[in-house]
Amino acid sequence: MSLIAWIILGLLAGFIGSKLVNRRGEGIILDVLLGVVGAVIGGWLFNRFGAAGGLGAQLYSLLVAVIGAVVVLLVYHALRRAV
Repeated sequence: MSLIAWIILGLLAGFIGSKLVNRRGEGIILDVLLGVVGAVIGGWLFNRFGAAGGLGAQLYSLLVAVIGAVVVLLVYHALRRAV
């Protein structure tokens, strides 16, 4: 996938993940960053548990990225509350 596609996928995953976790976005830049990190972590988690990670620009990749973004957002909010 190209860099632009990863950024768009990250934006979508971060936005959807933010809506699922706390009902509001974290801001466009943080949504993209958390979404891209979530996409990487989601792919790693899926591979770790024996499922295929994100393979390209498709709905399954978005699902993997959203699950990863939700995990990243939950950790982010837990750390932010702890400080």
